[in-house]
Amino acid sequence: MTVHTTTSHACETCPLGTNAQLIRLGINVEGWNYVVALAGNPNTGKSTVFNALTGLRQHTGNWPGKTVTRAEGGFLYQDERFKLVDLPGTYSLLSSSLDEEVARDFILFGQPDVTVIVVDATRLERNLNLVLQILEITDRVVVCLNLVDEAERHGMTVDDRALARDLGVPVIPTVARRGEGIPELLAAIHEVASGAYKARPHRINNHNPALAQAIDTLAAQIEARFEGLPNARWVAMRLLDGDERILEAVRSGELGILARGAQPVGSALQQEAA
Repeated sequence: MTVHTTTSHACETCPLGTNAQLIRLGINVEGWNYVVALAGNPNTGKSTVFNALTGLRQHTGNWPGKTVTRAEGGFLYQDERFKLVDLPGTYSLLSSSLDEEVARDFILFGQPDVTVIVVDATRLERNLNLVLQILEITDRVVVCLNLVDEAERHGMTVDDRALARDLGVPVIPTVARRGEGIPELLAAIHEVASGAYKARPHRINNHNPALAQAIDTLAAQIEARFEGLPNARWVAMRLLDGDERILEAVRSGELGILARGAQPVGSALQQEAA
């Protein structure tokens, strides 16, 4: 796809409007309208989706201060320029590995305009774990239901409309290696990025009033203490789940440093509990 150099005109209220965290993560946002993260379990065809979206307009490097490889690319859609950042393949965002830490911090602190989650239609139940975790952080999500041809070959059919209804976000069936579904995926990314699609994501406390109240109360306290911290609700959930690294970051005040952007993202949460 041809990518033209233009001046970014992302709205001030969109994540790209305040891009200090993205810059600190090594993402050059100048001239781009939107930033899109590409997430997914390993072996879901995520790299194939990345190539289908970006063509030859891509390059690789490392995340700042880490040995984890980062691939970036871009595409033009309806005269808008989208930067696509390929996150490490992960099974969760619970930061039990460096790859998970990188993916989590980019979604949590980088706040991309859209996160595309690639899932394998033949292993949907396993892949949905990551989808539900990301939906706890952001509602700006598109699920790319890849390898639907492999699922059909094994006698499986996924009702993508029912899945979209249950998750509350767009679900686009694709066979990325043949380019099938890519135009629909581009349209869904644009709708979510522009705000034309209003997601109603599945959240684990939707049907548990007591848990919802506990999360809301704790999130309000976190927001009051760490002004400017994105996704205080997710931090509250990790605290209620007993996450020792998040707890230590709160006790030491390091979570506030992350929110203010005074040091590289992830530095306060890099070391796992002994």
